[in-house]
Amino acid sequence: MLRADISGKRALVTGGASGIGLATVEALASNGATVAVNYLPGDPSGAAGLERLKDAGLKVVAAPGDVSQPRAGEEMVEQAIAEMGGLDYLVNNAGTAGTSRPIPADDLDALTEEFWLKLMQTNLFGPFRCSRAASSALREAKGAIVNTASIAGLGGQGSSSAYSASKSGLVSLTRSLARGLGPDVRVNAVAPGLVNSPWTESWPEERKEWARDRSVLGRITEPKDVAEVILFLCAGASNITGQVIVVDGGLTL
Repeated sequence: MLRADISGKRALVTGGASGIGLATVEALASNGATVAVNYLPGDPSGAAGLERLKDAGLKVVAAPGDVSQPRAGEEMVEQAIAEMGGLDYLVNNAGTAGTSRPIPADDLDALTEEFWLKLMQTNLFGPFRCSRAASSALREAKGAIVNTASIAGLGGQGSSSAYSASKSGLVSLTRSLARGLGPDVRVNAVAPGLVNSPWTESWPEERKEWARDRSVLGRITEPKDVAEVILFLCAGASNITGQVIVVDGGLTL
């Protein structure tokens, strides 16, 4: 794992209870940062994970809240900033596929209005809400935002057409925020391929095998692989903004 001295820095990771989010919390906190861990209110895995991290001696604070809901996301960010006394890094990682199994592109009937709204509210509106709420604190700290996009947002195959569209929107939002918040705040994104996470546990094994076989590095991406790049974009990369770094082991080459 990449090492960086970020002692005294303050970070907020949305969707920090599992997968890429949890790996990112561990990467930031193990390098010295105080990290606010966002998870859905009432999610037992969020509270349990937080206690485990505290027991490991990491500096973490709870930041429950649903970023898909108007004002709830903003209030969560504001409370986290107040508790930590500022903010240096915002990782917009919370997202949803909205389905436990991939939806074929030709199954338009499955892509209902409700399904579209759920994905857009979480995957696109949520990062904007959190970024807007954090912008003043990040400007003051000369900080950074990292968004978790997807190769699905760059023309790759996603879990559904709606998911791909929401991640394409997040890629565009990343570039717009980089222009709007520069030069004070750097804004970048990571675009993972298929990640070995709770999201993909129930996915068809043949799809996982396909991703593994197509990967140049011959393996499926792990959450810690993505977290390492997020740490780099937060703690280093001082002249990088508006970029999307693909983390897929060469799957899309």
